[in-house]
Amino acid sequence: MEEMTATRVVIIGGGIIGLAVAELLSRTGKTVTLVEKEDSWAAHQTGHNSGVIHAGPYYKPGSLKATLCTSGNASMFAFARDHGIPYAACGKLIVAVSDKEAPRLAALHERAIANGAPVRLISASEAREFEPHVNAVAALRVESTGIIGYPAVARKLAELAVNTGANLILGSRVTDIRVSDKEVTVAHESGTVRADFLVNCAGLHSDRIARLAGLQPKVRIIPFRGEYYELVESKRDLVRGLVYPVPDPDLPFLGVHLTRMIDGSVHAGPNAVLALAREGYRWGQVSLRDTYDSVAYRGFLRLASKNILTGGKEIARSLSTRMFASSLSRLVPEIGSSDIVRAGSGVRAQAILPDGTLAHDFVIEKAARQIHVLNAPSPAATSALEIAKYLVSVGGLDS
Repeated sequence: MEEMTATRVVIIGGGIIGLAVAELLSRTGKTVTLVEKEDSWAAHQTGHNSGVIHAGPYYKPGSLKATLCTSGNASMFAFARDHGIPYAACGKLIVAVSDKEAPRLAALHERAIANGAPVRLISASEAREFEPHVNAVAALRVESTGIIGYPAVARKLAELAVNTGANLILGSRVTDIRVSDKEVTVAHESGTVRADFLVNCAGLHSDRIARLAGLQPKVRIIPFRGEYYELVESKRDLVRGLVYPVPDPDLPFLGVHLTRMIDGSVHAGPNAVLALAREGYRWGQVSLRDTYDSVAYRGFLRLASKNILTGGKEIARSLSTRMFASSLSRLVPEIGSSDIVRAGSGVRAQAILPDGTLAHDFVIEKAARQIHVLNAPSPAATSALEIAKYLVSVGGLDS
């Protein structure tokens, strides 16, 4: 059977992308089975991010991130409206806190315009009309940025997929994958699935699933933990919406920022430190296998050698509430170390090439009877519905 006539599809991974693919394919009449090793949906990246519906000002024009984020912004807002999922279209400020940062802000403005994001450069006084406590010499106002709870989106996608016939399996780790000329066989802890096509949306373990399926992926997943604080309740009025720094163009991380959540709390973060396990949400969570896979990988070693100072600062900030608060006070000077408390963390599945280059765009690899999502960090949640459409099209599953 050719891939273009595939009717049975197996999906690995129950985050927002895997569930979006399951919902889309089951709605079009495919026989869909999704296998997730955790006992709940959105247990990792989807459930541990800052809940932002991004507008797409950061990404290289023409890249997958740029195109899928722009369309994903619209489709995620529409999905929330259609299904009664709480959200806020609050907009955000990206602020230059010194004249030195102003040229980078201007360059970001040009990129945002090229990507079709509704943005405008504003003065410091205009910025303070949106955020009275912000420190800025200039800012970029991004009108179409929003906030949502992505676990709620994931649960709704799961519900819709089941209603249209998908078989969604929780709590069953994939143990083996065999790909032949005729079909794909996926063994998991609760049974075996035979399908015409495999879609790998395994996030933090996506490169391992690809190798299990017989591929040699061009990237390796290196886990970076992003730790969050939140403002104490008495200081929440310091932030009305979203306040971001001007990002470092050489890194895929957007920097420590402030985000007013749907429930009214204000989260601060994340930083970016190497996690010692692919699901290492705390310093004490260590996997020898995962750590070895990271530090023995030549791509990581090359990356680390070029970023020793940056990495050291991130580790220090991870260990010091005072340093974390200092990063925030660049944006909102009134925030001090007594104004923040720890509020959990997430782990980003960051793909790194053997030469030490960080994968800045989504990385998707296709082979016979299979397609693998090997790099889908932010803005993947924003773009999830559009990534699903892209995977279905590229995989030949839309026939």
